[in-house]
Amino acid sequence: MSKKVEKKDNVSKAITKKELESITINQTGVQKILLDLGSLEAQKSEVIKEYEKYSVTLEQIKTKLEEKYGQVNINLRDGTYTEIEKKEEVK
Repeated sequence: MSKKVEKKDNVSKAITKKELESITINQTGVQKILLDLGSLEAQKSEVIKEYEKYSVTLEQIKTKLEEKYGQVNINLRDGTYTEIEKKEEVK
């Protein structure tokens, strides 16, 4: 059985001014946060690219230094290095 829906007059109805203000303030806050999150994601992406660039360059430098000096530990304060002792394999 279907219920009959009465058509009501086209009278405008509205929430209170305080309720509308509350919704508007919170909606604006949500939109601002979403915009900030998008901006942060873009910044994060740029930082990750920079990290990857430095990591690749650092690995290239390490490889060149290892070819030149062998396996060494380098003191980053003064540039001195010590050779890494190779462990003998036990057979």
